[in-house]
Amino acid sequence: MKQQLFIAFEGIDGSGKSTQVKLLAEKLRQEGHKVYSTFEPTDNPIGSLIRNIFKGRMTADHKTIAALNVADRLDHLYNDVNGIIKKLEEGYTVITDRYYFSSYAYHGVHVDIDWVIAANAMSAAALKPAIHIFIDVPPALSMERLNSTRGTIDLYETLDNLEQVRAKFMEAFEKLKATENIVFIDGNQTIAAIAKDVWENVSDIAK
Repeated sequence: MKQQLFIAFEGIDGSGKSTQVKLLAEKLRQEGHKVYSTFEPTDNPIGSLIRNIFKGRMTADHKTIAALNVADRLDHLYNDVNGIIKKLEEGYTVITDRYYFSSYAYHGVHVDIDWVIAANAMSAAALKPAIHIFIDVPPALSMERLNSTRGTIDLYETLDNLEQVRAKFMEAFEKLKATENIVFIDGNQTIAAIAKDVWENVSDIAK
């Protein structure tokens, strides 16, 4: 069995992250890894509350939403049933669809980004991904994809907001590039071409 890894995918909504998580999981299994795929917000109680806010079933201030994501991420890490740390200890390679850079970007638009980074410091100190994979697509393209595939659009899924979110991703990457392993993938390519680029970056650490 191969050495387990922790891999995070990042990107704005509609970037194709979820598809690439599935494809990478399949490839890693072929290479001998036990793989556990997960996502944020989680489907645990705190994450479900966040999703209800995103879908407009509940309302909350942006500061509250940012803080809820901090709590959900800590539960995601430390949950004694399906937490990331537990899965790594069990020998799984863990792939997550979003991690703390998503908080920096999405909440940094509405709350001071340095506060968001500080609020997530406990998660960052507990576990950093071996690699952050950022799939970069123009916000206009992401909105086209969302409008063609979704019946409803969530709280943050507007062109103006996604343009600001992408800018905050870039700001956060620049702030933390010295301490994080971040790779950028062109999301304008075909699904197969993106998957090939992802694997070229992951294969070096998946040996």
